[in-house]
Amino acid sequence: MEKKNDKLFIIIAGLVIGVIAAALAFAGNPKNMGFCIACFLRDTAGGLGLHKAAPVQYIRPEIVGIVIGAFVAAFAKKEFSSKGGSAPMTRFVLGFFAMVGCLMFLGCPFRMILRLAGGDLNAVLGLVGFIAGIFCGIFFLKNGYSLKRTYTLKQGEGCWMTMIEVVIFALLLVKPAFIAFSEEGPGSMHAAIALSLGAGLIVGVLAQRTRLCMVGGTRDLVLFKETRLMMGFIAILVAALITNIVLKGFKLGFAEQPIAHTDGLWNALGMLLVGFACVLLGGCPLRQLVLSGEGNADSAITVLGLMVGAAFCHNFGLASSGEGPTAAGKIAVIIGIVVVLCIGVINTYVKEKTANTANEAA
Repeated sequence: MEKKNDKLFIIIAGLVIGVIAAALAFAGNPKNMGFCIACFLRDTAGGLGLHKAAPVQYIRPEIVGIVIGAFVAAFAKKEFSSKGGSAPMTRFVLGFFAMVGCLMFLGCPFRMILRLAGGDLNAVLGLVGFIAGIFCGIFFLKNGYSLKRTYTLKQGEGCWMTMIEVVIFALLLVKPAFIAFSEEGPGSMHAAIALSLGAGLIVGVLAQRTRLCMVGGTRDLVLFKETRLMMGFIAILVAALITNIVLKGFKLGFAEQPIAHTDGLWNALGMLLVGFACVLLGGCPLRQLVLSGEGNADSAITVLGLMVGAAFCHNFGLASSGEGPTAAGKIAVIIGIVVVLCIGVINTYVKEKTANTANEAA
């Protein structure tokens, strides 16, 4: 009975999040981008001056809200726990290349669902690549992949990400001269600050209570035949689809979709990289934000990797646009797949060889 209630709760949470995400696009956020963790981290990085791409510079209150909402929910349920020390630099690199994949596709797994709900068929090819990437990661999980255990840290260590988000939000309100605001492009499209923050808080609380994760949902379905997390994202898709139809925001097709390109191969390869990296990380970008709010320093490092990856992509011309992917972006995705593959091999097979050698010596 408890398991049934748990599934019902995640479905309800998914429906609420789907409506919120679709409605935000009608409140001012870019179309099919009511919520996109990758895009919003990229915009925030630009707003803080980490990259100079003028069309994508705006501190997104939704990101602030997700972290603070997760922090409040975890603290209220006595689930807040400062921990870390599980291969932090490896996680930084995986976060970096996950963002490279996201900006090739132009969206995170969350936005992939919202693009599908808006009728963008390019997201179908992204979904195919995403699932393929998850299967790549599952192969290593089945063979013993691990980034080793985490360690309990001093309580204040787990609060840093939440405190940083509070400071970032203050900068958005105060608007000092060094904070950038896009005057055109996706960064100039945003809902009212209070509405965006409130939406982020709700999503943060619900995502923390349900453990919502697109990567985890697909992984659990394949490995354990567990449908709980996947039902949450199906609910998001259904709710966002209905909301888009009601608000006349649904447009079926490949061409002329908002902030998207039609290169199917690189949409698929970009999301393959995202799925692969996120399985090895243990969660999608949304889940990493929530975990950072819960006190997980390793997830906070991953979020920083995502932000640095976004800045790097825009500073060096790796990010796609509506015109399509760049040559440099294609090279970066291939490099990313190779690097993530190497991380999988090193943390699966090399450690086994070391352990066997130690056993033989004993």
